[in-house]
Amino acid sequence: MNPASWRGKRVLITGHTGFKGAWLSMLLSSFGARVAGYALDPPTQPNLFDLARVGELVDSSIGDVRDLETLSKLVSNFAPEFILHMAAQSVVLQSYDEPVETYSTNVLGTVNVLEAVRRMRKPCTVISVTTDKCYENKGWVWGYRETDRLGGRDPYSNSKACAELVGDSYRDSFFPLARCGEHGVGLASARAGNVIGGGDWTPRQLVPDTIAAFVESKAVVLRNPQSIRPWQHVLDCLAGYLTLAEALAADVHACSGAWNFGPAYQDSRPVSYVVERLAASWGLKSAWVQDELEHAPEERVLRLDVTKAATLLGWRCRLPIDDALRWVADWYRDFHRGQDARELCNAQIGAYIGTGITARSQASNS
Repeated sequence: MNPASWRGKRVLITGHTGFKGAWLSMLLSSFGARVAGYALDPPTQPNLFDLARVGELVDSSIGDVRDLETLSKLVSNFAPEFILHMAAQSVVLQSYDEPVETYSTNVLGTVNVLEAVRRMRKPCTVISVTTDKCYENKGWVWGYRETDRLGGRDPYSNSKACAELVGDSYRDSFFPLARCGEHGVGLASARAGNVIGGGDWTPRQLVPDTIAAFVESKAVVLRNPQSIRPWQHVLDCLAGYLTLAEALAADVHACSGAWNFGPAYQDSRPVSYVVERLAASWGLKSAWVQDELEHAPEERVLRLDVTKAATLLGWRCRLPIDDALRWVADWYRDFHRGQDARELCNAQIGAYIGTGITARSQASNS
């Protein structure tokens, strides 16, 4: 990721009012990009978008990605050089409650973003954000690669696999690599692991539920404490997206297609580990208890193979899992002590792009 390369660039973020979208808006604004956002109102109260006053930093439009005409008009008027499509229904358990909304948002929303690009008829680099859960989960102990079979049992995961197929179809039908000199559109998908960071209040997600319990000095109730996930800090994830966007803009032939972004193999840890490390940073001894209620099924083991991104993009997570969890705990603790949300984010952005993290992460991952 090269911050200087984003100065003055026109970047459209769908889903900018969400947790990752708010962080990305602040990150790109700090690089000097001209950022526009298109999304529904912030999905939770409280939310990072409002607390960090992200609307002051971007040209924010409130709308639904399922509204093709409004979205197309925005894209044509703004004429983005880059689009990072992150608008989604992103909660596995919510997808069981609202499967139609999940499919319509995640699948038709992706269709509409790509159709808006087709109608614009100008060069554009598009990163379609899906998920690590788009793979057909076979319970493997090793990480899934970009060439592994798509699938997903729950509506969320399955809808994201469908979104991947939508991207493939639009690339082959309307933005073929053989004619990229004519249409100027580069399209890649980013499949990221479980993203953690300060300012996330998404319901029924591990870190928000954990922090809410800790604030009340309670142990968090865990559905599946031994489930293993590829945890990564939000800034590592976003750095992956931007690194891919830069590379795709420079070489569409080499960088089109799917890319995984996740931690080193050893940093994919059980849910219980995440909660216990957060509790230690928070100064609590009793971290979690087992939930005895019955819940909708979730996959037990999920890891990503990020060899492709490491080899071809030079990208790896800079923050090892323990550092990432410490940054998360520090953010929430300082926020609950009254510190300003935007200042907390900017401080971590500044620390992240400094050279110290790179040196430490390389030593930790070697």
